[in-house]
Amino acid sequence: MDNVTEKAIPQAGGRKRLSPRYLAVGKVVRAHGLQGELSVSVLTEFPERFETTEWVYLGDQFEAVPFKVEGYRWHKQHILLTLEGVTSRAQAEQFRGQYVQVPIEEAMPLPEGTQYLYQLMGLAVVTADAQMLGTVVDIIETAANDVLVVHNGERELLLPDIPDVVKTVDLEQGQIVVTLLDGLI
Repeated sequence: MDNVTEKAIPQAGGRKRLSPRYLAVGKVVRAHGLQGELSVSVLTEFPERFETTEWVYLGDQFEAVPFKVEGYRWHKQHILLTLEGVTSRAQAEQFRGQYVQVPIEEAMPLPEGTQYLYQLMGLAVVTADAQMLGTVVDIIETAANDVLVVHNGERELLLPDIPDVVKTVDLEQGQIVVTLLDGLI
């Protein structure tokens, strides 16, 4: 199953199947220079989105403040973002560690068979023979692959998001069909 790494910032309330309000496309690493530029670590597989993004929202999952984008440019592995009203290093430093977000409605269209990670949250997980395993309550991102955290009220199951395990994702039916490899349960 292919998933895209733009990060969804969930709404307060945790693990319920709620559509997030924002997608994080970057994270402020530090201020750059004296004129208020933000050095942003890119969290999106679509960095070209910065060419057309007019507004971003800085903050966390509980509160985000809108800023008009005045410009951006690449600097080494980061994007330097210039925002309206942020004109000094001191102002820029206030945003260190905050997510640079766009509204969920501005999510980039994905190819068939690909989902944003947030779309997997709350989906039922069943085996090919219709055995209910639980619900996706979290996703752990690792260097090798994502891991679906599935909970059934009694126990937690960690399922690697690899083709040998995850067979289909059906967002309309609200379920993920998996094959359990030896040792997973």
